Amino acid sequence: MPSTGEIKNPKTLYDKVFEDHIVHKDESGSYLLYIDRHLVHEVTSPQAFEGLKNAGRVVRRKDCTLATVDHNIPTDSRKNLTTLDKFIKQDDSRLQVKTLEQNVKDFDVTYFGMKDSRQGIVHVVGPEQGFTLPGTTVVCGDSHTSTHGAFGSLAFGIGTSEVEHVLATQTIIQAKSKNMRITIEGELDEGITSKDLVLHVIGVIGTAGGTGSVIEFAGKAIEDLTMEARMSICNMAIEAGARAGMIRPDETTFKYIEGRPLAPKGEQWTKALNYWKTLYSDEGAKFDYEIVIKAKDIVPTITWGTSPQDALPITASVPDPEKIEDPIKKSGMERALSYMGLTPNVPLKDIKIDKVFIGSCTNSRLEDLRAAAKVVKGHKKSDNVKLALVVPGSGLIKLQAEKEGLDRIFEEAGFSWREAGCSMCLGMNPDILDPEERCASTSNRNFEGRQGARSRTHLMSPAMAAAAGIAGHFVDIREFEYKEDKSQPKIAIQSEEDAELQDAVYEHEKKPLADGESKDELEEDEIKDIPPPDHTVQETPIKTSAPAVAAAMEKFLTVEGVAAPLDKANVDTDAIIPKQFLKTIKRTGLKAGLFYELRFVKDDKGKDVETDFVLNVEPYRSASILCVTGDNFGCGSSREHAPWALKDFGIRSIIAPSFGDIFYNNSFKNGLLPIRIDQDIILSKLYPVATSGKKLTIDLPNQQILGPDKEVLVEHFEVEDFRKHCLINGLDDIGITLQKEEFINKYEEMRRDRFSFLEGGSKLIVPARGTKRSRYGNKAQEW
Repeated sequence: MPSTGEIKNPKTLYDKVFEDHIVHKDESGSYLLYIDRHLVHEVTSPQAFEGLKNAGRVVRRKDCTLATVDHNIPTDSRKNLTTLDKFIKQDDSRLQVKTLEQNVKDFDVTYFGMKDSRQGIVHVVGPEQGFTLPGTTVVCGDSHTSTHGAFGSLAFGIGTSEVEHVLATQTIIQAKSKNMRITIEGELDEGITSKDLVLHVIGVIGTAGGTGSVIEFAGKAIEDLTMEARMSICNMAIEAGARAGMIRPDETTFKYIEGRPLAPKGEQWTKALNYWKTLYSDEGAKFDYEIVIKAKDIVPTITWGTSPQDALPITASVPDPEKIEDPIKKSGMERALSYMGLTPNVPLKDIKIDKVFIGSCTNSRLEDLRAAAKVVKGHKKSDNVKLALVVPGSGLIKLQAEKEGLDRIFEEAGFSWREAGCSMCLGMNPDILDPEERCASTSNRNFEGRQGARSRTHLMSPAMAAAAGIAGHFVDIREFEYKEDKSQPKIAIQSEEDAELQDAVYEHEKKPLADGESKDELEEDEIKDIPPPDHTVQETPIKTSAPAVAAAMEKFLTVEGVAAPLDKANVDTDAIIPKQFLKTIKRTGLKAGLFYELRFVKDDKGKDVETDFVLNVEPYRSASILCVTGDNFGCGSSREHAPWALKDFGIRSIIAPSFGDIFYNNSFKNGLLPIRIDQDIILSKLYPVATSGKKLTIDLPNQQILGPDKEVLVEHFEVEDFRKHCLINGLDDIGITLQKEEFINKYEEMRRDRFSFLEGGSKLIVPARGTKRSRYGNKAQEW
């Protein structure tokens, strides 16, 4: 950390970035923050664009918005890709992709489509292009937006209502999070990766350990990591319950960014660098929580259960629930072991696998592919491993990997080399596990059904997953016999030649055409000669045509109804609404998918049969309140489909000891009231009423919970003043924000001066209209 001397008001890295983006602070303490970078994909954006259309609103900052497709798309070879109608076989996936393509046309938003080599997973594409920069605010309708915090940016996932809010206003309403610092002391041992490190951290603090906080990762072990490795750590900060993860930018960061297509150039680079070097936590800065972990305690780590916190050293055995005293934890462990098909006390290294998945926004970068290729080189996939998928994070990573021959190494070993996409990480595309198949996965979540119905997922590093594919069971990578030197090359995603090609593709549209010449006819040498992007400062404020009127939402005053008891902890968004119900472009109609895996089983004919889950039992079929006993309800994804499904069922309020931060925020956006109550009070006062089938009353104006005879059971529950105001009055956030237009304009005026290196022309990136050839034979997006 730089020497700062004595500072009167020392600040954390998070404090600095947060304060530099405050547009307005209202009397309730709620902040309006400016958003520098907005990434958009096909799953969480359709309803947002629909909202803009219905309200007659526009995208405020097209130059700060970048869209691509990743979640739903097939990863099969695209050599024969002609049209989306023919290529994407799943109707609902095709609908979402085509809807995004129509929306980016309608709103003139930059888009990397499936015929564009720049297409890829949003959290890979942003850093790769230099769209992600230190000190910026970065949002996306995806919880793993925390990835970008590796650059010292404040990056977090948002729900669809917030996607619409950012598109319309380029701002977001936020409460200030707490500061947490996790310091990794010392150096990591040989063979230990960032994935092992972050799984170890989550195993220590739990999936709710960072709730309400932004985690700064620090220490020599962090400083020694590459940018790719740092991104893996911040990516999984969300799995620790954190709002975001951050790492201070340093020379490693600056070297990674310099020269990328959207990075500042010339004087703007110097100006940016001077600012970026101020982004660190001052000596004496206050952290609400400090955790220190010794690097020497970290060994190769994998998960055994259905939560990322179910992490153990590869040298350990499957845990035994008989050794657990806490009844909720014991019950959760028993369920996890049953679901995973594991027997207590069996060594983890004895567990056989069915499939391997190397990819996802956590581990699909070139460094990850190189690490996996070193393991499999000269080996063959085990006969009991049915399929081993290797899925690069972007088309450009795929091109570079093929240039290095990594694809041939994988294919010779019997691994399947695919096109860029999210793939088997969440199974919204054809890449899924069959029921009860066990997968060695480099992804970020091992929730029930995450990679397919009744799928069994074990999280680990790329090297560990590759080794499992060769051995047919989990192995300690430190014991694996490589057939070449284990030393890893330094990572450079792009060669200079690749970077020149990218710049040319961006600027292709700007080159004037000779008479009779079409853009489809430009040859490679002509493309190479096109100059790099010109990052000019925008001179005029961007105006919005949106009416500054607050739209109506159903008012929430008091709700009286039966409270369904739910005696569970860590109820994730995949459990609330499984992925197969996410392929919709509407906010409604999700009632049938609510808690689907818990509410239904298939009979011999494949029909849904109700279980005895609480919402299938009277009087709870008409419950308007959920009473949850365990921590961390709504952890996991940023998908807004979870509150949509609850609302569609008729749930108006959820009572729990704690909530996943994004779910908590999304609930308010949809008129739901999540209430945090101490677990002891829930168990002693509320749960007995719920289990008896009697009614509770939620009184929001007085912030009380009443019993069946209107007796006060909870004298006061906490809710932020601004959120309470919006619920009681049924106010729409966008309308409220647009009434602050003068503050947004004033901030943008300051931004054009102080942060001119973040400004572009009307767009930072020129979308690829028409068809263009690269020297690799690839064609850019055809519009």
